Amino acid sequence: MTSTSRTTSSLPPEPRRSEPQLRTSWASEKAEIARAQRPRRDRLVHEPPPASPPGTLVIEGTARPRIFVIDYDAEVVVEKEIQSVEECIPYLTDDRPSITWVDVRGLGDKPTFERLGEIFQVHPLALEDMVNVPQRPKADVYGGEQILVISRMAQASEAGHLRTEQIAILFGRSFVLTVQEEADWDVIEVVRERIRGSRGAVRARGADYLAYALLDAVIDGFFPVLERLGERIEDLETEVLTAKSPMSRPIHDLKRDLLTLRRAIWPQRDLVNTLLREDNPMITKDTRLHLRDTYDHAVQLMDMVETYRELCSGLMDLHLSGMSNRMNEIMKVLTIISTIFLPITAIAGIYGMNFHRESSPYNMPELDWYYGYPLVCLLMLASVLGLFTYYRHKGWIGKDDDHG
Repeated sequence: MTSTSRTTSSLPPEPRRSEPQLRTSWASEKAEIARAQRPRRDRLVHEPPPASPPGTLVIEGTARPRIFVIDYDAEVVVEKEIQSVEECIPYLTDDRPSITWVDVRGLGDKPTFERLGEIFQVHPLALEDMVNVPQRPKADVYGGEQILVISRMAQASEAGHLRTEQIAILFGRSFVLTVQEEADWDVIEVVRERIRGSRGAVRARGADYLAYALLDAVIDGFFPVLERLGERIEDLETEVLTAKSPMSRPIHDLKRDLLTLRRAIWPQRDLVNTLLREDNPMITKDTRLHLRDTYDHAVQLMDMVETYRELCSGLMDLHLSGMSNRMNEIMKVLTIISTIFLPITAIAGIYGMNFHRESSPYNMPELDWYYGYPLVCLLMLASVLGLFTYYRHKGWIGKDDDHG
């Protein structure tokens, strides 16, 4: 018995079709450019991956932060920029009853922040909140000896763009540690000036008063920003009433800036309220009295933000109603012009029909009139003037007070 083997010939592979390349339109390119130039808003740029162990630090940059030390008491103040974290240890361990303020500007170089945590004995969760930005403004107590305050600062650039950054304030009995997200700008220079010039009570008080002064400067820094936004709202109110082009984009950008400020100010009001409500020996009664004033400022800022948001909503409604009214006026003019020329079109259509007079005595006898053409022109003019007079009498065109 012979077995026959069946052979199958493989088909040649089909040629791969080259997928057409996607062409990017100029509109999408402009959108990408605008997105790249847009000021950076709060994004989770330093958040650890989900389910990471507590205390995980996410620091991608390798640039060393700038570190400044201010060590002061009622008589002497020492201020210098240090190159290494180790240089702040002598100010923390000396026998002078002084307050040491270590200001870290910028988030970079993970070993530097790990060493800071060791020197100041910062709880891993507190160090994580200080470094992994952005965090919701809050106040936490660690070990009964340290209080961490997470806050947000805001500034408006020369071009009117809103910038916000996180500032962490950790203070104990004799030290204050601040960590700023950005290294090139802040709103707490006024506190440094007060320490240098020995103005106010900051040189004669403890670390809790310095922490209050920093928090108060951060919250008061929102007032100039809101004033700038208030000026923008006033300018937009004037432009909206006379603008002939769409203005939805600037109004929408302004509303987003106000929403960003609301997200920054609302939790800070609760932050100050927490410091006032909790009875912690780290905060003296005199500092609590000053914190009440800071709380009032936070409430005032929230009132301003809510008022400006309502004004922006009114601006958008006013802008849309103005655009709708202008469109209605355009449609009204076009409709009036069409109805005025409608009788002319009808007359021209009638006398444009070629019915010969020789075929029937009823075929357009006006064609044989000696003054037929002038009479038709007068009829057209009379119809236009009649409709124009009627529309003006009804008040559909012209001003109502023209006859008054």
